[in-house]
Amino acid sequence: MARRIGIALSIALVLSPLPAQAQEPDSRQAEFSAAAAEFGVPESILLGVSYLESRWDYNAGTPSTGGGFGPMHLTDAAYVGSLPVPQEEHEPVGEDRRGDDSRAELPGGHGASEPAPSLEALQTMDKAAELTGASKEELRTETGENIRGGAAILSSYQAQLGAPTGLNSDPAAWYGAVAKYSGADTEDGAAAFADEVFATIRDGVARRTDDGSQVSLAPQAITPDKSWLGLWRLRKLERPDGLECPLDIACEWFPAAYALRGNGTDKTFYGQYDKANRPQEQRIEYIVIHDAEGYYASTVRAGQNKDWGASWHYTMRSVDGQTAQHIKAKDVGWHAGNWYVNGKAIGIEHEGFAAQGTWYTETMYRTSAKLVRHIAFALGIPLDRQHIVGHDNIPGITPSRVPAMHWDPGPYWDWGHYFDLLKRPFWGTGTSRTGMVTINPDFASNKPAFTNCPPLSNPSGPALPGPCPVRGSTSVMLRQAPSHDAPLVNDKGLRPDGTPNTMRVSDMGARVDAGQQFAIAEVSGDWTAIWYLGNKAWFHNPSSARNALWSFGFVAKPKAGKTSIPVYGRAYPEEAAYPAGVPYQTITPLQYSLPAGQKYVVGNLMKGEYYRAVTYDWSSPGDGTVIQGDMTYVQIQFGHRFMFVNLADVDIVPSVF
Repeated sequence: MARRIGIALSIALVLSPLPAQAQEPDSRQAEFSAAAAEFGVPESILLGVSYLESRWDYNAGTPSTGGGFGPMHLTDAAYVGSLPVPQEEHEPVGEDRRGDDSRAELPGGHGASEPAPSLEALQTMDKAAELTGASKEELRTETGENIRGGAAILSSYQAQLGAPTGLNSDPAAWYGAVAKYSGADTEDGAAAFADEVFATIRDGVARRTDDGSQVSLAPQAITPDKSWLGLWRLRKLERPDGLECPLDIACEWFPAAYALRGNGTDKTFYGQYDKANRPQEQRIEYIVIHDAEGYYASTVRAGQNKDWGASWHYTMRSVDGQTAQHIKAKDVGWHAGNWYVNGKAIGIEHEGFAAQGTWYTETMYRTSAKLVRHIAFALGIPLDRQHIVGHDNIPGITPSRVPAMHWDPGPYWDWGHYFDLLKRPFWGTGTSRTGMVTINPDFASNKPAFTNCPPLSNPSGPALPGPCPVRGSTSVMLRQAPSHDAPLVNDKGLRPDGTPNTMRVSDMGARVDAGQQFAIAEVSGDWTAIWYLGNKAWFHNPSSARNALWSFGFVAKPKAGKTSIPVYGRAYPEEAAYPAGVPYQTITPLQYSLPAGQKYVVGNLMKGEYYRAVTYDWSSPGDGTVIQGDMTYVQIQFGHRFMFVNLADVDIVPSVF
């Protein structure tokens, strides 16, 4: 949820773009080879560790969500934490993370300012500088020095263990050093990281980095010697019965509070979630991906604070994928800002920041994907972008709430790579005549010119309309005509005056993200138009570099004779479904409409549903009850956010154009 948890938590939001290094095709590979030889580390170990940190990328010289720099993710939280903190570029106005207008909005704190965590894992830059003689500036900005720093640290860990060293030493004996490099403070987390590194070495991998180098790691059959790990004497996690995490990630239980607030007499004034009985009484349809706008430790503390006014099911750490579970799947968290979605969703917070080019570690992507697959298989949730969604895809509940919705995890979350890890890659299933597209830009080369990141030239002031770091993005921009000079489209929920949306990093009104599907409105040369928010929206889609895959599926269109139909932000039941004594929750259309002649991709069909939960002890009539109606809704990909229409208003037809 893109809110600040503490001033110092925004360490990665204040860096201006550094110039990308001009890379020869094999220069990064040569840097790995040289560093491995200099510090006596098997090259496969160095490559495997770096891949699990950064996928060998430079990331425009910006820090990760864990304060790490460069291919080896050398961390320097003291440096980034010392930078002045700018004003927020965009804060949702009047947010309510519960998203339920049937009860008074609970006041919630926004966290006290607190320093960056003092974990050794967040300050490896000092050790790298000491071991290599390079300056911290060189280690942050020069990939060769950064790789040297990582190699030196790995070598020092191996020496601490008294394990074999040397370029030609047995990679199997490096398991302990690799585990230590993760920065994990638990044996489970260190082992999970090391296991992923050795799996990468076993399988092999090759890719072109974000700054143009081709790097490869040949597959090697290695059985690691895991006995070295125990010498670090790291804390072992307890896994209580009922912990809802896969066994191959480091996970522990930090329960959210369920308690009365204030003087304990007002049964509607409680925190921090709602008890329920899912999925027996209410099917769970969604897994919502958030970034926390803060560090793991601070987010975990907030997740246990009954006065916080928000809650979520899991929090995940950047450096090692360490995961905390706060709420059982059966209970309802307050995280999405939409009570209907909250009632049918699991929320996962990731240590990180939505803006300014910060990046997410490969370790966290992989751990998150393992967790999501585990949850999805247990609950029968389809692994697609209609069900695995970002917080930025959740609709507002009423017209006035649309501007208050969040925009995390933002344009730098790599949805394509994430779904590869979920083992559900995006595929094309048609041609330009089959009527649908699946958005799928090449993340590394797709670099929209986002603005309003705070430059170092004015770090203590407001975000300025300068360029953000030039880096890969999951987002494709939408224009009003098939031209790069055409204005961006308008999202009337965000800009009711009808003016175009902008390239501000927080403004998601004129962009779509990887995996989202839309009905084709028109194709003209290198440009494709889709139906979007009741209008025609164009994006560049040349045959030489497709930003979308031709697809086929089902779409919803207004029934014959209807000039337009209403669009909703929640799928509540009709008034007749409510039992006596339970107030009717009005079915309120949003400010959008779906005109005749347009089509939108269908994501789900569901009966109207409302979970009544407004008191701590279920003392209000109907509390603890899922109210279901006869009215059926169709989930459609209407804009950047999904929305709902009444099945009685539409026909569902094949997408053929």
